[in-house]
Amino acid sequence: MRTDTAPAPAAVAGVRPPSRLASAWSRPGVRLAVLAAAVLVLAALYLFTAVPGSLGYAVKIRSVSVAGMVVVAVAVGVSTVVFHTITQNRILTPSIMGFDAFFMLISTVIVFGLGATTFLRADPVVLWLVQVAVMTAFSVFLFTWLFGGKRRSIHLMLLVGIVLGTFFRSLTEWMQRMLDPLDFQVLTDTGFASLTRPNETLLLLTGILVALGCLGVVPLLRTLDVLTLGEPTAVGLGVDHRRVVMALFAIVSVMVAASTALVGPILFFGLIVANLAYSYAGTFRHRFTLPAAALLGVVCLLGGQLLLERVLGFGGSLSMVIEFAGGLFFLFLVLRKGAR
Repeated sequence: MRTDTAPAPAAVAGVRPPSRLASAWSRPGVRLAVLAAAVLVLAALYLFTAVPGSLGYAVKIRSVSVAGMVVVAVAVGVSTVVFHTITQNRILTPSIMGFDAFFMLISTVIVFGLGATTFLRADPVVLWLVQVAVMTAFSVFLFTWLFGGKRRSIHLMLLVGIVLGTFFRSLTEWMQRMLDPLDFQVLTDTGFASLTRPNETLLLLTGILVALGCLGVVPLLRTLDVLTLGEPTAVGLGVDHRRVVMALFAIVSVMVAASTALVGPILFFGLIVANLAYSYAGTFRHRFTLPAAALLGVVCLLGGQLLLERVLGFGGSLSMVIEFAGGLFFLFLVLRKGAR
């Protein structure tokens, strides 16, 4: 396992010492600074290039999009890395556990019961609050049930996630088959994440929840490092494992629920940025992997949006590209781990 310290200078005769550039690059802090600079460059390109009319108006509109991407990237990146540490598994994510299916089920129940017109005319803040509250309650119940007792098992967790996801999707499809075409079209639009035009009020509320979640994680950074060593070691080192894990599950649930209610479900985004962060940071310490995951998430979203809009000239949704690439990446991780 690599650490955040620079490699020791070569003391053995005949071994060439690393260059200053290689020595500097081995430091996670330098890598994070490079990543932060990349985020600033991409944000400047997104805000100030290809402006067809008023620069001030374009910057105002695009700033909301950039803020939305930052909030989603921080929420998904931080929550996924923390989830991986808790579960001791780098393939699982909260979304893979059936979060996206439950989000679609909530939207379908509302449209099925009240109609698309009521759904579209509903106060977005009230709708967001309902979705966040229901998803948070569901995930806290699920994680407490799976990890609160003695039945902690990754296989059980995967099985429960698959069963619940299948059940939610089947129930959703059953209700969607009885909708009229207009209601179905409205419901279909909510199934794809919209990253470029978030509601400003909902963005503010989501940003507050994500900021509070990050503030809750900061005091536990060293504890997360200990949790990486496994439950027996953590307990032996004095960590109240059950209390800490339940608190972290609650934080993860709120952050994922808020970001999903803001832009819609993104199934594999967290899986991509978290695993990229482990490789890029070159350390297991969460004071580096957590910001690396958040910054890589912003780079992926901003870079992907620039590539789609400015280079390829596509008006399609970035979330569909992320889902496609993330699905392939998920299969790669599963096959690689299965081959070991």
